[in-house]
Amino acid sequence: MQVLVMYYSRSGNTKHLAEAVAEGVGQIGKVKCLVKPVDDVTKDDFLQSNAIIAGSPVYFGTMAAELKAVFDKFVGIRGKMGDTIGAAFATSGDTSGGKETTLLSILQAMLIYGMIIVGDPLDATGHYGTSCVGSPDASTEANAEKLGKRVADLVLKMH
Repeated sequence: MQVLVMYYSRSGNTKHLAEAVAEGVGQIGKVKCLVKPVDDVTKDDFLQSNAIIAGSPVYFGTMAAELKAVFDKFVGIRGKMGDTIGAAFATSGDTSGGKETTLLSILQAMLIYGMIIVGDPLDATGHYGTSCVGSPDASTEANAEKLGKRVADLVLKMH
């Protein structure tokens, strides 16, 4: 069983958050975590993963074009993604900088892929996914780990 954590990061903040999500996935021993920047993600990564957790900085209130390009590129395998779990995380440069709309844009793409969507757990924020302003602090890292662990735990329960 495998979880793909894919991300686009220009400043390093989203990569930092991706690493925290991966830490959470790693807490579930029977699930392998594959962490990749979007430029390195392959069609096989999508097809071989039981879950995909995608992250992006906020760009004009939506996911970065580089992340969207991955969803666009693999649209031909949409029909094979129905039992795949999907979750999201985001970073922004401002408190009201569009984190929730960015998370929703990622989740919307996953819904179009037919994926099963998961938000972050209630003991984190209980919303659309993990997000932060700037570099993740200790609280955000803990929430990201909870998201990763929740997704990996659900992969075990489903498969």
